[in-house]
Amino acid sequence: MSNPPNPELLSLNTATVRERWNLRRTIEGCARHGIRGISPWRDKLAEMGAKEAAKAIRDNGLAVTGLCRGGMFPGADRRARQAAIDDNLRAIDDAATLEARCLVLVVGGLPPGSKDLAGARTMVRDGIGEVLDHARSAGVPLAIEPLHPMYCADRACVNTLAQALDLCDELDRSASGALGVVVDVYHVWWDPLLKTQIGRAGDKRLLAFHICDWLVPTTDLLTDRGMMGDGVIDLPLIRSWMEEAGYRGFHEVEILSSGNWWRRDPDEVLVTCRVRHQTAC
Repeated sequence: MSNPPNPELLSLNTATVRERWNLRRTIEGCARHGIRGISPWRDKLAEMGAKEAAKAIRDNGLAVTGLCRGGMFPGADRRARQAAIDDNLRAIDDAATLEARCLVLVVGGLPPGSKDLAGARTMVRDGIGEVLDHARSAGVPLAIEPLHPMYCADRACVNTLAQALDLCDELDRSASGALGVVVDVYHVWWDPLLKTQIGRAGDKRLLAFHICDWLVPTTDLLTDRGMMGDGVIDLPLIRSWMEEAGYRGFHEVEILSSGNWWRRDPDEVLVTCRVRHQTAC
């Protein structure tokens, strides 16, 4: 058994308490429970305003481990694709205001009515290429998040760490730090090449580490994630691979759980996150 993780590296993705708390209450809750990192979602950020949120986050001594999310690049026509580009440019600006460590990219799936998966993946590559210079000049690393293959059609046609890293190699050959990946255990724990690809990514490409658990049975493909320790993912093993590859960043809890954790008192959820981070990760 590996040593427990540093409790100072715990971060909260605000999706974990999104049904009960707005962003201000989540910021205050993280500070109250000694959780040093936070990763807002853009809908909650828009409600509060990026500048006001940035001040509240700074005043509470938190680090912004990521902003969720950019991406969704494929579109049925040129206008739709340009709208996605414009939205990503705005997301980059908000991430810069927050001094976020990365902007998470959920890249998008098939456009409505399309079955052209290769075409969608080309649009993803081109879309990231369109916004990369702006992100670089804003000092915001872009983090491609591969999603489980069950989301290929509607959320993300990049489904393995190898695919994400191929995009990084094509668009940022020098591994400058401007483009990298998110390792979200929920999406990649099953991949037989996971250890190899984490090692391939190395510290330059590993921009974020998201933790939760995979429940058996899973009753909803989107909103039935488990608390760390309640499922089948070997979290200490994956953390050890991340650390061996040079990752020294935060461990960000992201739990979408309509039937369980979203219904609970968020203070209870945050207490549980702290305990499970130490006992199950």
